[in-house]
This record gives sequence, structure tokens and C-alpha cells, in this order.
Amino acid sequence: MTHALRTFSFGGGWQSTAALALAATGELDFTTFLFANVGNDSEDPATLDYVRDYAAPFAAEHGLTLHQLDRTKRDGTTETLYGRLTREGSRSLPIPVRMSNGAPGTRSCTADFKIKVVGKWLRQHGATRDNPATVGIGISVDEIHRANNRRCEPQENIVYPLLDLGIRRADCPRIIRSVGLPVPPKSSCWFCPFHRMSAWIDMRRERPELFDKACALEDLLNERRDLLGKDHVYLTRHGAPLRKVVPEGMDTLPFPDDDASCDGGWCYT
Repeated sequence: MTHALRTFSFGGGWQSTAALALAATGELDFTTFLFANVGNDSEDPATLDYVRDYAAPFAAEHGLTLHQLDRTKRDGTTETLYGRLTREGSRSLPIPVRMSNGAPGTRSCTADFKIKVVGKWLRQHGATRDNPATVGIGISVDEIHRANNRRCEPQENIVYPLLDLGIRRADCPRIIRSVGLPVPPKSSCWFCPFHRMSAWIDMRRERPELFDKACALEDLLNERRDLLGKDHVYLTRHGAPLRKVVPEGMDTLPFPDDDASCDGGWCYT
């Protein structure tokens, strides 16, 4: 039997970047990090910039490998999450859009664009049901309730090394800075319905073009819902269009801030 693969699922956020730092100092036994990119048009541009400018060079300098993986279709072309959402005639809603009552809808984005993409790479590199790869997930102690909820592919053995080390999310910036890296921004798709309200406010104030693009996506989804005779869906839990929920010039929260974010473990990266 060949030696089992050891990889770490890298999302570009605080926890996985802290894991990269700990691997560089020998405190974590991982040398291969897998970044499943849901699309250059889908990942937050700040995350893509951080991975390119800081994480990838840092990994190379310390003898670590950081692979960027894309979702490829049978014809060899790359599929992105934003592309699936906006494809002409598409009825697909793979992201957890909020229904009229504020509840998140069913989502398949994490499975299709993260878990399956990593699983495919593992199979291609020798992982099997009988000889599974070890896959580290960057869930910290304060998110222990999210451990063991991740879908597990047959060729994977999931481990949570940050839990073993007793690391909390609040510890991650210190760990990251200790190796000379800047602290990364929160990682998520820029249109993720699990954004905190503060993230939407910051986006409208600091990156208005990206905020307008999110509003246009929400409009497109609801134009299609109108044609199908279905209720509208939203990118926040407040049952109204994004541009109304986050009016221009808002700098305080009119609602309690959401307690969920992709970087906090929703996508297990």
C-alpha cells in the first residue's frame, strides 16, 4: 500500500492561514495545502489577492505546497459558482439564499465547489476508500460544534488539528503575524448570504462596485423567480432587497449582526 496522503483544506481565511503558519514552523504535520477556488469571479477578490501575494509565496519559501484547484467539467472547461448562478436559463440556486421568512435555502455550493473538487484531486493522487487521505480542516475550538458535520468523501479521513492544539479563532492573528504574514481578510464568496451585516455595510462603503454587483445578482435571481411564479429570495435574512437593507451611507447596524460567516466554518475551509 502506498503512503497515505496528508493534506490541509485551505480557504485563505484566519484559521487555515494560521494552520499554514504552524506547518511552516513544524508545529503541524502538513506540507500540502489545497485551495479549492470556487471561481475568480466568485471568491472575494481580497482573498484571491492574499493567496497570490502572501500565502502562496510564503508556502513556497517554507517548503510547503499550496495547490489551487478549480472545478472542471467533463469537457475540460472550468465552472465557477457565479457562472452557474448567472448562466442563461439556469434555475440553479446552489447558494443558501434567504427565503421570505429569513431561513436559508438548501445549498450545494460547498459540496460541489469545495468538497468534491478536493475529493477529485485526492483520487487523482492515489487516495482510495481502502487507503484514504488525511484531510485537515481549520475549525477552531470556539467552533467545535461544527466539527464532524462536514460531508466526508469515501477517500478522506477528516481531522481537526487546531482543536488538538486548543487554538481559538482569536489566537489566529497572533499566530499569523508571528511568522511575518499580514492577517488575511475574511474568506468567502463576495455574494454569500451568510455574510454578517457588518460585512455588507463595509462592502457598500469601501467596495461599492462589488456591492452593486451583489445587488444585480439578487435582482437577476428574483427576475427568474418571477418567471417561475415563485417567492423572492434575498442575500440577507431581513426579507428585503440588499440595497434597501443596506442603504447608502449606513455605518451602524439597525439589526443584531449575524453570527455566521463562511470564514467561521460554514465552508469548512
